[in-house]
Amino acid sequence: MDLQLSGTNVLVTGAGQGLGRALGLGFAREGANVAFHYNSSADGAEKAAAEAAELGVKAIAVGGDLRDVDAVAGIVERVETELGPIEVLVNNSAVTKKQRFLESTPQDWAPQIDVTVTGTLQLTHAVATRMAERRSGSIVNLMGDSGRVGESGLLVTATARSTTVGLTRSLAKELARFGIRANAVSLALVRTDNFDAHAGTPEAEQMKKILAQYPLRRVGHPDDITPMVLLLASPLSSWTTGQVVSVNGGYAMP
Repeated sequence: MDLQLSGTNVLVTGAGQGLGRALGLGFAREGANVAFHYNSSADGAEKAAAEAAELGVKAIAVGGDLRDVDAVAGIVERVETELGPIEVLVNNSAVTKKQRFLESTPQDWAPQIDVTVTGTLQLTHAVATRMAERRSGSIVNLMGDSGRVGESGLLVTATARSTTVGLTRSLAKELARFGIRANAVSLALVRTDNFDAHAGTPEAEQMKKILAQYPLRRVGHPDDITPMVLLLASPLSSWTTGQVVSVNGGYAMP
């Protein structure tokens, strides 16, 4: 199926590794031009951009701290100068930390809130402002299922991620008049580069208990997520907005 993404300019945040990198390459395989954003994973983003360019599309790696409003402005300006107007924004950047709430401190909470909430708001504002002037655009937000259903040991992460639901639905209602759509993809555990850090390096017995919570009896892989993100970004989903779609192996069912 042709997703009609060829020639589309896409910015994916947190794309120097893991799921973000896989998403960026997925867009490139559909013929889209891709900006791979990173904060600290410069090498991974540069390699991903080089791999995407081999597919015959324009691709760049662009660094910047989403907590810094000036850095955000620089990211958007560079992408639009080198690739062209951003037509699709994929908000993937987030900070997560597995930790018991009563053992945590405000210092533990700050990075999760600052990147996952404030950083996402700042970049979305900068990109959506330009999309509104052009009266067209698609925004896809990634989130964890902890933000929908709650999860022990991820209370602060769940709190930060739960804002994605409100952001997505509010963007959809407020920006529809400008031809901008917004949707979210909600995930359970996905095996990426930092899977062990998120899952707490589970032993075999622990992994069995984790997998018992999944009707499909496995955690996800980036290739399980990419098709849904591509579809929601695509013009083929032109009548879909304000939706939170779970891709989670059945871990939680709306």
